[in-house]
Order: sequence, then structure tokens, then C-alpha cells
Amino acid sequence: MSLSINHLAIRTVDLAATRRFYVEGLGLTDGPRPAFPFPGMWLYSGDATVSSNAVVHVIGIDPADPEGLKTYLGDRDESSLHGSGAVDHIAFFATGLASMLNRLSAMSIPVRERTVPGLDLHQVFLDDPNGIVVELNYPAAEKQALSASA
Repeated sequence: MSLSINHLAIRTVDLAATRRFYVEGLGLTDGPRPAFPFPGMWLYSGDATVSSNAVVHVIGIDPADPEGLKTYLGDRDESSLHGSGAVDHIAFFATGLASMLNRLSAMSIPVRERTVPGLDLHQVFLDDPNGIVVELNYPAAEKQALSASA
């Protein structure tokens, strides 16, 4: 048996801000999504014609018509939807550190950076509009090259 992460799902009352963060901020692509009985979007890393590339599923909450979501996925108290609860953070492997830092800075998204001791890994942490901590993992050489050119 083997397991791998397929996607993460985020319930939100602010689809626009969540889309902006993951599409404009992280560079995912808004793509095809099944006709679920509630609003939302599937965000892809890679070819949007391959459903397994939909790594972030955004589940919208429509206060005017919550029944489709309640029937399909069950009801959740809106006050429980901020932050990541028992899940500390989500992480992605990435490349293109310099361009990502420039993009996030242009969007005024604060980041926290650190290089992991003993690993060839540089981490960038940021918070999405729903309070979920996102970790981006880059080869440490990208950070070293960026520091050398500064």
C-alpha cells in the first residue's frame, strides 16, 4: 500500500481573496471543477486538464443558499473556519524563489523565511486569507544565489 497527498480542501466565506492568494500569489491555475451544488474552485499545479493536478480545492460558503454544501459535505460552524485547527500547515515543494518573493512582496503578503539546518532546504512561510499557514520549500541553493546577488 502507498499513500500520497491528493489535494487540500479549504472552506471559505471569501472566494475572491482565497483565489487571489493561491492564483496571483502562489501561481496556481484556476481550472475545471465538477458541477457541485455549492460555489468553489479547483486550483491546479500543472496541466489543468489532468484532475490529479488540482492540488487545492476551494469550497465556497453561500450564506444565501447553504443547503447544497450542507447536503454534500455536511455543515460546519463558520466560526471554526479560521486557521488550520489541529493541522499546523500545508507545504509545497517549489522552484523560483526570487520570482515568488518578488510576487508576494508586490502583493504585500508578509513572509517568514528560514533555511533548515543540515538539509538542502530553504523555507518560506506565509498565511492565506483564511489563516492557513502555507510553507513553500525551495532548494537552499536558490537562497544562496539570491543572497550572493544582493
